[in-house]
Amino acid sequence: MVVRLHERGHFTWPEWAEMLGAELKAQPERAYYESWLVALERMTAAKALLSDAERLDRVAAWDRAARATPHGQPILLENAAPVFDFQPV
Repeated sequence: MVVRLHERGHFTWPEWAEMLGAELKAQPERAYYESWLVALERMTAAKALLSDAERLDRVAAWDRAARATPHGQPILLENAAPVFDFQPV
């Protein structure tokens, strides 16, 4: 995702390196992947690429997709069953 956003011109690679470096320095005990994810979330927020509500919706969709995926299979976002805000009449 980071590479694709960079390729599309949403941020420069030095901007990304600075954001990721700051996260790695801020919490050196945190797993590298988690720092990468936090940096990505912060970059998308800083660049207004995604609202907080959209980000939370996407996190929930990936969680639903992961829960719907059999062990050992690739997790695909299209496997996330939509959540309906059903209000009985």
